[in-house]
Parts: sequence; C-alpha cells; structure tokens
Amino acid sequence: MMNLQEILFGLILFFIIIEFVIERILHHLNMNSWSKELPNELKAFYNHQEYLKAMNYALDNARISNFSVWINFAFIIFILLTKSIGYIDSLIRQVSENEIIIALLFFGLAGIASYIISLPLSLYSTFVIEEKYGFNKTTGKIFILDSIKSILLAAIFGGGLLSLIIYIYEQTGSFFWIISWAVFILFTVFISMFYSKLIVPLFNKQKPLEEGEIRNEVIDFAAKVGFIIKNIFVIDGSKRSTKANAYFTGFGRNKRIVLYDNLINDYKTDEVVAVLAHEIGHSKLKHTIIGLFMGIFQTGILLYILSIFISADSSTYKAIAEVFGAKSSFYISVIGFGLLYSPISLFTSLLMNYISRRNEYAADIFAAQKYNGKALGSALIKLSNKNLSNLTPHPLFVIFYHSHPTLLQRLKALEENDSH
Repeated sequence: MMNLQEILFGLILFFIIIEFVIERILHHLNMNSWSKELPNELKAFYNHQEYLKAMNYALDNARISNFSVWINFAFIIFILLTKSIGYIDSLIRQVSENEIIIALLFFGLAGIASYIISLPLSLYSTFVIEEKYGFNKTTGKIFILDSIKSILLAAIFGGGLLSLIIYIYEQTGSFFWIISWAVFILFTVFISMFYSKLIVPLFNKQKPLEEGEIRNEVIDFAAKVGFIIKNIFVIDGSKRSTKANAYFTGFGRNKRIVLYDNLINDYKTDEVVAVLAHEIGHSKLKHTIIGLFMGIFQTGILLYILSIFISADSSTYKAIAEVFGAKSSFYISVIGFGLLYSPISLFTSLLMNYISRRNEYAADIFAAQKYNGKALGSALIKLSNKNLSNLTPHPLFVIFYHSHPTLLQRLKALEENDSH
C-alpha cells in the first residue's frame, strides 16, 4: 500500500502530465483551425495575402511557444525525478537557517534559472519573429534595460511579499491566511491605484493628451455619459512595437485613460473615441471593481486552502517535503501546493474567462449605444488586421484561454446593438 509521500508524488506527476497534454491538444486544435483559403466571412476585412501573413505569424509564434513549453515540461519532470529541489535546499541551508533567507535564495536562484532558460526564446521572439512581421521597434539597449528593471521589480515586490508572508506564518501558524489576505488586498488596491504613476514610468514615457479634436471628443463623450475624467495620457508604445492599444486604470482621483501613440497616429478620431468609450463602459458598468473583488475573493479562498495544506500539524506538511527530498518548510510546501493546484487553476480560469468575455460584450454594446458602434467595429478590424490576430481560433481554445470574444463575434454583437 502506498504511503502519503508516494500518493502526493504520483498526483503531482499526474497533474503536470495531464495539464501538459490538455494544453498541447488545445493548441494543436487552434493551429489546425486555420484554413489556407480565406473564409467567406473574413473577406470583408482581409485580403488573401494579409490572411496568409496572419496565419504564418500565428504558426511562427506557435512553434516557438511549443518549443518553450516542451523545455519547461522536461525541466520540471527532471527536477521532480532527481529531487533537485531537495539538493538545492540542502546547499542553501549551509548558508543560513533563517527560513525567510532560505526562501529568498531559493526563489532567487529559480528565477535566475528560469530567465536564463527563457532568454534565447525571448530574444528570438522579439528580434526574429516580431522583426520579420514588422512589429518590433525594441532595441538591444531597451531589451536589456527592460529585463533589468523587471528583475528588480520582481525582487522588490515578490521578495518583499514573500518575506512578509513567511514572517506572518511563523508568527501566526495556520491562521496566517487571514492576515496575508489583508496584506494582499492592500497591495492589490495600491497597485491598481498607482500602477500608472509608479510602475509605467519606469518603462515608458507618458504625457497628457494634447488639446485638439481627439481630446475634445473624449471629454464631450465622458460628460455625456456622466464619467468624470481629467487624466488622459498618451504612452510611447511605439518605441517597442507597432501594435496599438488603450486601457483604463485606477480609481477615484487616480483613474486615468491611457492611449498608445500608435493608436493616436494610425486611427481616425471617431475610432479612437470609440475605443475609449469601450474602456469607459468597463468603468461605468463596474467591471473594474467587480473584477478586483473577484480576484480578492479568489485569493482568499486559495490562501485558506493553502493554510490547511501547509499546517505544521498536517500530515502533508512533512510528506510534501519528502517528495522533493527536502527539509519541511513553508516555501517547500508552497511549491508542492502550487504544483498540485496548477491544473485546477486551468479549469477555474474557464469561469474567469467566461465572465471577462461577457464584460467585453457589455462594454462593446455600451460604446455602440452611447457613441458609435460602426466606429468601434472599424477600430477592432484595424487592430486585428494590424496585429495579425487569429480571426478563426478553435472554439475550445477560446473557451479555455480567450478573455475577449473573437472579432467576428464582437462585430455581430455590435451590429445587433448599434443605435447609430
């Protein structure tokens, strides 16, 4: 009869393999959903040459993604079978016996290893694939500086939160989840409110939208729908890519609309305002607040389950450490919990993506009824065309991975609800 250690090891191995197989099947179906012939329903948006370019772009990205997934899968299996985590843990404990320092050193080494493994693929994706299709504007200097800044931010925020949570656990035991949840809530609200002021400037320059037709149209529309907004910014997204975007961030006085300069330069005024009307729709329909509360609630449930899993009195606390050949500790238990929970999160994301797609429909309809559905449809077509989006993803792939409906689905909904 198998003991608990053997059961946990088998479950971890089984879940990793099952998740890998499901993801590979879904990606295979998605790539095979392309037809070499331009579908009739797309002929109004794409010519045959543009369609083939989009298909080749998707296939090139799929190949590099597939290669990356196989490497990560093989790496995780190797670590499990060789009990490398236990070996690394024993080496770190020769440096310090402080659990916080041990955890920081381990995850620091893991982060460095992950970065080194992913770096060649990231370079290839940016400077070969994105360059090949005319998207890349990133220079070597920008790439290096972005990497350094991202690593430092991960170390500061990730390391700081990890240290605090371990300290809370050491002081409170299995009830750590309540205080940790409160810390997470404060951190989430803080980042949501000040992301554009504190984080974005580290990577991009932002400047207020200049006086002119677009600004006047945006302010007029916002006033019409009772949306008070004073902060409208333009971000220099063109220094990294030719792709365009826009987003809404913050709450209260800190809320702001951010436009990519590519959007300003390449799109008509009514198309830009229609995109912003969509973003304002998310705010007016409380999607931002609801999404924040859903994320907070989901994290609370996750932390509660984790507190049971890693309780020092729990039989799994010692067994999971034995799976990795390591000494029982908080961070080792978190790793084991993460591996067991990972495939479950694949399915919980189904609900989150479903809600997100419904919210996108609602924001589209808001823009269509309050502003101009045809202008929004035109902008969506341009965005999909310029970004070489996959217009015919497999339905199952959409269900599992898409937070937005497909272009054709959105255009159909817009046509049905446009009041202009």
